[in-house]
Amino acid sequence: MASILIKDTTKEQREQIIRESLGDDYDVGCGYEATGINYQLYIDGVKELRELNMEANCGFEVAHPEEIKSECTQSQAVL
Repeated sequence: MASILIKDTTKEQREQIIRESLGDDYDVGCGYEATGINYQLYIDGVKELRELNMEANCGFEVAHPEEIKSECTQSQAVL
């Protein structure tokens, strides 16, 4: 599978990734209400999909995603 990171994709590719993931009838403009995730931020290159999904799952916006990565690494070390 090819990378889906913003740095590795064009805006058109990111929009296609979202459309393929959510179905052909998905309308980017209406997706936020249905999923709780503003995928336009990914398409526009503002936030990675991982960040958007984390925010949706946690119910809050991630201000410092690098801290979460650090915390995850630390908790894995404890296991």
